Amino acid sequence: MTDGLVTLPSNYPVPATIDRLRDAVTAAGLQVFARMDHAAGAREVSLELRPTELLIFGNARGGTPLMQDKQTAGIDLPLKALAWADESGQTWLSYNDPAWIAERHQLGEPSAAAVQTLSGAIAKLAHAAAGA
Repeated sequence: MTDGLVTLPSNYPVPATIDRLRDAVTAAGLQVFARMDHAAGAREVSLELRPTELLIFGNARGGTPLMQDKQTAGIDLPLKALAWADESGQTWLSYNDPAWIAERHQLGEPSAAAVQTLSGAIAKLAHAAAGA
């Protein structure tokens, strides 16, 4: 992990990794807020970018306690995950560790349980999506 960024190898191409994450997220009762295809955006302005997609997801029950502690945590919420392909075509799935979010915003003890729950949930979802 580098600066709070967790990165896992995925056994699937970028679109399939994000599809699998979306399916895992919705099966867990969370809401998908947005899906962004950065490579498609690059193509629209005649630029090249390897496959890169972002999924933004969560729910108020998970994130609100962090924002009640320090509203600035809202800049890092809802949770998000980025599937991307490196130069060799390997797909990776990256996300911000909720413990890093807590540290970044100097969240206090009242947020500890929520942070622990979010950490376990996003790790489980990411591993399911990546097939790791």
